[in-house]
Amino acid sequence: MNVDRSLQVLERHLFQAIVDTAYMVGVSAAIALVIGVLLGLLMYLTGHPLLIKNRSLYGIVGFVINAVRSLPFIILMFALSPVAVAITGRQIGWQAATVSLSIAATAFFSRIAEAAFLDVDRGVIEASIATGASLPLILWEVVIPEALPALIRGISLTLISLIGFSAMAGAIGAGGIGDLAIQYGYNMYDDVVMLVTVVILIVIVQLLQLGGDLLAQATSKK
Repeated sequence: MNVDRSLQVLERHLFQAIVDTAYMVGVSAAIALVIGVLLGLLMYLTGHPLLIKNRSLYGIVGFVINAVRSLPFIILMFALSPVAVAITGRQIGWQAATVSLSIAATAFFSRIAEAAFLDVDRGVIEASIATGASLPLILWEVVIPEALPALIRGISLTLISLIGFSAMAGAIGAGGIGDLAIQYGYNMYDDVVMLVTVVILIVIVQLLQLGGDLLAQATSKK
C-alpha cells in the first residue's frame, strides 16, 4: 500500500467528492421536503375522518408512493435515466442523480410526514373543530406545530438515507464520496482512501442525527 499515492488521491479528489455529495443531498432533500410535506398533508387530510376524508384520492396517492418505494434505488436510477437526461441534459454526474434521488426521497419522506401528522392528538383536532376553526387554521396552528418534532426527526432520517443513496449513485458515475470510495478505494485496493471515505460518511451521519435529535427536543412541547 502506497500511503503517498493515497494522500495524493485524497488531495486531488476528496474536496470535490464532498462538494458533489453535498449538492446531491442538498438539492434532493430540499425538493423532497417540500413535496413530501405536501403529499404527507394530502394523505393525512384525505385519510382523516374528521377533516376532508376521501378514500379514493388517498388510495391513489398511497399507491403511487408505495410503487416508488418498492423499487430498489439502483433500479429506480436506471428507470429514470431518460427523465434525468430530459431534465438535466446529463446521463451521469450529480445533476442527473438528483432526479432519482429527489423522487426516492420524496416517497420516503411523505410517509414519514404522514405518520408525524397522524401522531397529533385527535382530541386536539376535535377541540379545534368544535371552536369553529377553519381547516387552514387547524393545519397551521395545531397540526404542523404538534407534528414538528417528529417532522424534524424524519428530516434527519431522510438526509441520512440520502447520504446512503448518494454513495450508491456515485458507484455508477454520479460522483461524490461513493464514487471516490469505489474508484480509488475498492477498485485500486487502496485501504487508506476507503478508510477515509468511510470515516467521513460516519461523521456526517452522526452529526446529522445529533443535530436532528437536538432540534427535535428543542421544539418539543412535551
